[in-house]
Amino acid sequence: MTDTKQDAPPSWLVLLLAVSCGLTVANLYYAQPLLTELRHTFGVGEAAAGGVVTATQIGYAAGMLLLVPLGDRLENRGLVATLLALACASLVATGVAPGFAVLLIASLVAGAASVVVQILIPFAADISPDAIRGRIVGRVVSGLLFGILLSRVVASLLAEVTSWRVVFLISAAAMAALAVVLRFSLPRRAPKTDVHYGQLLRSTLAMWTKHPALRHRALYQSAMFGAFSAFWTTIAFVLTAPPFNYSQLGVGLFALAGAAGAAVAPLAGRWSDHGHGRQLTAGAFALCAAAFALAGFGAHSVVLLAIAAIAIDMAVQATLVTGQHVIYQLDPSARARVNSIYLGTFFVGGAIGSQAGSIAYHLGGWTAVVVFAGVLPLLGLAGMTRTEV
Repeated sequence: MTDTKQDAPPSWLVLLLAVSCGLTVANLYYAQPLLTELRHTFGVGEAAAGGVVTATQIGYAAGMLLLVPLGDRLENRGLVATLLALACASLVATGVAPGFAVLLIASLVAGAASVVVQILIPFAADISPDAIRGRIVGRVVSGLLFGILLSRVVASLLAEVTSWRVVFLISAAAMAALAVVLRFSLPRRAPKTDVHYGQLLRSTLAMWTKHPALRHRALYQSAMFGAFSAFWTTIAFVLTAPPFNYSQLGVGLFALAGAAGAAVAPLAGRWSDHGHGRQLTAGAFALCAAAFALAGFGAHSVVLLAIAAIAIDMAVQATLVTGQHVIYQLDPSARARVNSIYLGTFFVGGAIGSQAGSIAYHLGGWTAVVVFAGVLPLLGLAGMTRTEV
């Protein structure tokens, strides 16, 4: 490429992809600050309520492995619109769920359909020239990360003034609108393979053994997202209990602290473009572990908890972007399949972190959560010393 500017995607398209990722990934996190409300509505305990978050993330992980590879097989505009329509229907079911079992099933399906995010991110990588791919992907991922963090604020605010059910019904309407906008706005992208679905899945699973860098980066991010999920799944229990006694709105406003960490994503992309991804990853592991140590002293200080939240989110975003920069260079003809392995493993770690965090809180309170979650980035750092990526 001799003219990077000429080949760069238009800024409006990058913004549209970022906003779409943010709105869609938010479906995975609306429930986190609402767990206390869900407990009261359905009469379940803390660990069971945390299962809503776990079910959503398991659905997302399954969608990563079973649906995202279709991004290499099918024309992306139609696939994206179909998945968003499915997300819309499942969110309506979530919002009107008459019982806890229905809520869990609808959450599982909503999680699976929300993998449209992981079709849009490889799409952004494909339309970006090599020299600025990390930067463009970082911008799109920053939209995803803002969606993760601001979803809690939106959910808490709406639940405070209306009902937790309204949160999911409004998101359903947003998915319907996105389905139409993206269907007519995305440029056509030709499929990269014509193999049948079974062979597509086998080739996806083969990526795990074919690319050690993919395997290592997926496990790193799994550990980081497990820690991230343990923190954000249980922090609502901490903030709504003494000495804080926060309302739903207060829990949501606390999540704004974490949103400050999203600014690191484009910077991480730039550093990765310049070959500093490994050093940045090691620093992010160390920062995340230190943040949980700080959070352990924050059981009675919202300031310490907020500082820890910012540091955790910065660390997770930095490793996510640097990891994607590495894996997107492995096989340009199979980016959707490579991404499905990376993010599928990533969200399995998140699901385990959410459920284990809820159980740890039930058994040992906040101290048990920070000890469990703080060990995870240290395991990632230890593993990194034995690899080259």
